[in-house]
Amino acid sequence: MVDLLTHALVGYSLGTLLSLRYEWVTPQYVTVCMMGAFIPDITKIQLVVPSEVVAAALSVPFEWSGIHTLGGAAISIAIGVILTDAAYRRRVVALLAIGAGSHLVLDALLFKPSGYMAPLWWPLTAQRFAIDGLYLSSDRWPAAVAAVIAAGCWAIARNN
Repeated sequence: MVDLLTHALVGYSLGTLLSLRYEWVTPQYVTVCMMGAFIPDITKIQLVVPSEVVAAALSVPFEWSGIHTLGGAAISIAIGVILTDAAYRRRVVALLAIGAGSHLVLDALLFKPSGYMAPLWWPLTAQRFAIDGLYLSSDRWPAAVAAVIAAGCWAIARNN
């Protein structure tokens, strides 16, 4: 759960910093940015509903891990935007994309035993780039750093 908390805090920080620059980014939109940071981790639903169950129900090949890519996040954002009132779509798509993008960038920095990152940038490329990684998803220090940054953003926004 430390990984999910880190993504939430980074989404909050980005949304709050945007709210300092753009008046239309209200606290509700900061929440939308945080929601965007959760989009790639929709793949965690496979713990409850395995991919095989969905594939059998739909009678087509299916894999949850596709959501944890640039293409999967883009499709998820498109679905979220379709469910949004037309007056708010541009703002919502921008903030969901910023949140999801921050998630993918943070996950690109994860340490993998193979030395190669996951193919997060599909469909742009299926290349698995070699990266040493900065941290494990179970490390607590990224969440602590993100919490300090989020607290600083909160303090700046509160006094602004």
